[in-house]
Amino acid sequence: MEHNLEHTMAVLERTAGALDALLRGLPDVWTMRNEGGDTFTVYEVIGHLIHGERADWPARAKMILEFGETKTFERFDRMAHVKESEGKSLGELLEEFARLRAENLKELRRWKLGKTQLEKRGRHPGFGVVTLSELLATWAAHDMTHLHQISRIMAHQYRELVGPWSLYLGVLQCGGHSAAAVEK
Repeated sequence: MEHNLEHTMAVLERTAGALDALLRGLPDVWTMRNEGGDTFTVYEVIGHLIHGERADWPARAKMILEFGETKTFERFDRMAHVKESEGKSLGELLEEFARLRAENLKELRRWKLGKTQLEKRGRHPGFGVVTLSELLATWAAHDMTHLHQISRIMAHQYRELVGPWSLYLGVLQCGGHSAAAVEK
């Protein structure tokens, strides 16, 4: 499948609205609990997405366009969101994410990227050479990963309450994917 930037943008444009519709106004039992251990809460996932808008996707895309493979991306701090989100409500985080995402997509559109730019290569600290097309496609897939994670975290709160039906609820069978991920 060839990368279609408009299709990627269509996903990226909808994430903030989907998160807002699902999460705004929910009691903390849904948003401040995790799946156990060192897993994220829904609140932390939103903070993580905000940090990505600031330090990951657009910044790395600019680096590829400006420096190509000559400059390696900064390592992404997967826990930077903890300090950045401190003292903010979930509603404030949802608004911040929506604002940053809209700004980033507006800038991405201004670049008027074509096939030549999408094929430009950059250097990831863990993966080595990557293309701008791969980075942008990963941005959208990253959104889907965290939408999936959020549904899993929320469903986990009912793990015991659903009784024998848990055998038929795929969201309760999924053990997660983020923990085994290689550093972004």
